[in-house]
Amino acid sequence: METTARDVSRFLACDVFAQGNRGLSESCGRLLFSALPAYMNGMAADQNGHSERVKELVRQHWNRRAADFDLEASHGLLTDAQAHAWRRLISDLAGAVPLDVLDIGCGTGFLSLLFAAERHRVTGVDMAPTMLARARDKAKAQGLVIRFVEADAETLDLAAASQDLIVERHVIWTLPHPETALDTWRRLLRPGGRLLMIEGHWGPAERRDEYNRIYDCLPLFGGRPEAEMAALVRAHGFASVGVEPLMDPELWTEPPGHPRYIVTARA
Repeated sequence: METTARDVSRFLACDVFAQGNRGLSESCGRLLFSALPAYMNGMAADQNGHSERVKELVRQHWNRRAADFDLEASHGLLTDAQAHAWRRLISDLAGAVPLDVLDIGCGTGFLSLLFAAERHRVTGVDMAPTMLARARDKAKAQGLVIRFVEADAETLDLAAASQDLIVERHVIWTLPHPETALDTWRRLLRPGGRLLMIEGHWGPAERRDEYNRIYDCLPLFGGRPEAEMAALVRAHGFASVGVEPLMDPELWTEPPGHPRYIVTARA
């Protein structure tokens, strides 16, 4: 389907917050596209200041879920076999030389803890303070030194060219401006630094809690097929973009019910 300027205008005009409790699906149609149009220029959720209110609902959602977040196999390590599978994957991806690693949308510290255990210098950022509190507690309990920072994944106030490796796991779909985030992440990487994105494509059917109100302001809600996610990363200046499946049942404690993969790229 060809996406037109009229489609984008209709998308930008969505006014879920001004309409009280009406769901976003009542306020504007779902904009579907195989790749983000260049003329969106990061504006999808900014009409009438919606972006910050969308982000606030995202923050509320993950703050509320922090208490039991680690109990799901997609979020925590539930078995010894799963923990071993993830440690092996992280070791293979990062290598033996200690790196400056930035874990974006770190949540309760899943990736941060794994990388720090491999002796990398890790900074974890998340916009949900309750998630970060749990991450700090887990790092302390494991004797790991990790810097955790409350921050917006799209506009990180960190030094340019300060990171060797940026990782994210099931994060980019939560952002109203994924294209802005990718530009920010590329700026933070040193020349030749790497981006690792652990993502999937589960589709738009599941709209839990706060997301039922804002899913239409999240361009990548429901994930994307691996080829589309790779094309988006490539379109924002990354090189050597590749994709590998993450369908090993040991990573998730059972065979995945939808496509899971990792996008790798270099700045």
